[in-house]
Amino acid sequence: MEFVLNALVMGYRPLWNAQRHLAGVQLFLHDTPDNPADTAHLLRILQEMWSPHAPLLLLSPQSPALLQGLLAQIGPNPSWALEVRAEWLNANALLRALATRAAEKGVRLVWRGSMERLPTAQEANNFACSLLHLEPQDALALMHATADQAVPQRLSLLEGQMYEDIHSQALARRCLEHYHASAIAGWPDEDVLHKLRGARVLHPSHEHVLRLLKAVDADQSLETFEDILSEDPLLAYRFMLYANSAALGARNPINSLRRALVMLGYGTLKEWLGTQLIHASHEKDLQPIRLAMVMRAELTSHLLDAGVSQELRSEVYLCGLFSRLHEVLDEPLETTLTRLPLSERIPQAAVQGEGPYAPSLQLAQALESEDGAHAIRALCEEHEISLEHVNRTLLRLVCEWPNQRPSW
Repeated sequence: MEFVLNALVMGYRPLWNAQRHLAGVQLFLHDTPDNPADTAHLLRILQEMWSPHAPLLLLSPQSPALLQGLLAQIGPNPSWALEVRAEWLNANALLRALATRAAEKGVRLVWRGSMERLPTAQEANNFACSLLHLEPQDALALMHATADQAVPQRLSLLEGQMYEDIHSQALARRCLEHYHASAIAGWPDEDVLHKLRGARVLHPSHEHVLRLLKAVDADQSLETFEDILSEDPLLAYRFMLYANSAALGARNPINSLRRALVMLGYGTLKEWLGTQLIHASHEKDLQPIRLAMVMRAELTSHLLDAGVSQELRSEVYLCGLFSRLHEVLDEPLETTLTRLPLSERIPQAAVQGEGPYAPSLQLAQALESEDGAHAIRALCEEHEISLEHVNRTLLRLVCEWPNQRPSW
């Protein structure tokens, strides 16, 4: 049997709580019928790699056979839960028996299915939580309902559950704030950005601007400054625009955050941050979008060969971080990137899909999809990248993301 991290294709989806913090990560697990995965080995790897600081993990097997293997092997663990799809459970008596046995052992199971076909009260006893999706017509009706408006009984959402495929900012808010959902799987990026852009120009996060100001006042290191800048794509972009502006009269193009910090100095940086703080954004619905862009940047930089220098890895990080700026700024990405004297390798990868950074960026993008297995395998084969490296990179980074535990 093939080593499990070469036999599986993984992907991920963030789970967001009411504070718009990372509540957990849904880990998609794809196997192939002719090469069953060693589920016991997979669980041992997860146990070894996980730490108390990692977010909760929702294991999401993408085939009944893989679910069966996991149900047979999994034990209770505070770091993870196992998703069980309703349609597979209803069609397979063995899966039902295994799910009951796992629940009796204390394994945290999550029922995934439609609001229209909920489990019976007896079945629900086996599950710690549900991951529910709404039928399109029901989602539309709820979107049009105001926060305090009564809705038909069949549309009343269950409190404390998780919801997926929420494409409306209003509905996401209703789930999290009116029905106290424990998490939203994914985030309605397009609708949030459309609504916010229509009202005003988007600005960097107030939290990040203030953190950076405090770091400057505390005379912290350039590494700390760069880390904070790297956590807000819009702040990093505006800072590089400023560093290259005619007002500062830089003799040579500044193409990295570190170089910009060195060239500006503490006094100029603090003055610029003061101007940014005046208009900085307090909009919490932007936080999931911001962190998702950071996740892509982290994956892009770490998927690159481990032998590259830190300077080069920082450049690849910027490639991933800026790859979605066109969504935030509502303009072609090529237009956005041409304003900065970046390495040509960044627009080459982010705009043209070519060059040395393109494989890492394309893999990072494919990892964000539940149905990205085919694209991931194709990219790995084309660029001679091992699935083990991709999967280990994803798992390692998930362990480093901030821990905001939900109540599943």
